[in-house]
Amino acid sequence: MGGGIYLVQDDDQLVEMMEQAYDSEDQLQELLETYPNLLAGDEIDRGTPRRWLLISREIAFPVEEDMGSRWSLDHLFLDQDGIPTLVEVKRNASPEIWQRVVGEMLDYGANLGICWPVESAIALFEANCREQERDPEQVFEEFLGSEADEEQFWRQVKTNLQAGRIRLVFVADEISARSRRVIEFLNKQTDPVEIWALEIRQYVSQSGLKTLVPRIVGKTAEAQLKKSNATGERRRWDETSFFNELQVRLGADEANTARHIHDWVKQQAALDIQWGTGDIYGGFTAIVNQKYRKPHKLFAVDISGRLEISSNKYGTQAPFDQEEKWLELRNKLSSIGLSLPFDKTEFRYPVANLSGLQDEQTLGKVLATFDWVVGEIQAI
Repeated sequence: MGGGIYLVQDDDQLVEMMEQAYDSEDQLQELLETYPNLLAGDEIDRGTPRRWLLISREIAFPVEEDMGSRWSLDHLFLDQDGIPTLVEVKRNASPEIWQRVVGEMLDYGANLGICWPVESAIALFEANCREQERDPEQVFEEFLGSEADEEQFWRQVKTNLQAGRIRLVFVADEISARSRRVIEFLNKQTDPVEIWALEIRQYVSQSGLKTLVPRIVGKTAEAQLKKSNATGERRRWDETSFFNELQVRLGADEANTARHIHDWVKQQAALDIQWGTGDIYGGFTAIVNQKYRKPHKLFAVDISGRLEISSNKYGTQAPFDQEEKWLELRNKLSSIGLSLPFDKTEFRYPVANLSGLQDEQTLGKVLATFDWVVGEIQAI
């Protein structure tokens, strides 16, 4: 290491800052945990800079469905489009160590969607927040804003995992020319997987000032063009576009069923409709507005032809956070094919396909059940 950078202070004094090695690999890991912006999201995507939500640090990673945890991933982040970003940190890595780390990360990426369900990410995120004595909902709102649909975000994470849409980031204090060539080669060959190396150099002045300079390595114009759609803007639905597209994808019968549900929601004075984004799980959500409480998400109907609820959203909001009401809700929803877990804090997304709701009597029973739910919420 060598060389330096220069800081001009307010009094026009020039301060020389010399490059300094990190005390340990753990120090670099802690910096990433504390300051996720060091991941250089503006360099990864200049059009829409990536923002980062830390899921956890030091994650035990299973490599087979029937095996125990075998390796440990340094960090797992999600960006604002729900793309899992796996980060491995190495300091002063030799070429031999880099070869091993690259092999492990490719193994992680190959197995992530198979062995690591989205429920594990949610559990780790909440556990990490509790460890930091922070409210998970507040952290999420700070990440995506108060109007963001948390359920939809986690569905998008699940979709990305299933599609293999992930990002592998190798972080070091210095990336050798040989390692850079490997990263550039891999990044050109893999799609939709993104593979980057990130140098984070540390500069320190004699008075103790410290500057960190991140720089993405492995970014070629060819690779960027190939992956330009990986983090592109997702489709935003409205009433016209949703029902037109649903009929094209699934046919008139299922589109008519969705329309019936949509019209029922519009007729309920207590309900509002919120339109979402996404080509796989985007659609509309029925929301119970409450004057002095957080809005209650009743159910969502998506472009893939599903009616879905979130067990966690029901189980953590009144009146169904009470055991007696939770059991009553479980019985009611079970009668229409939506199976809730016994534990009301467990994340589960019971689904009813629109194809199974085309019978007028069946759909009437479903809507009558949700009418009861709305009444119970309004009664508190």
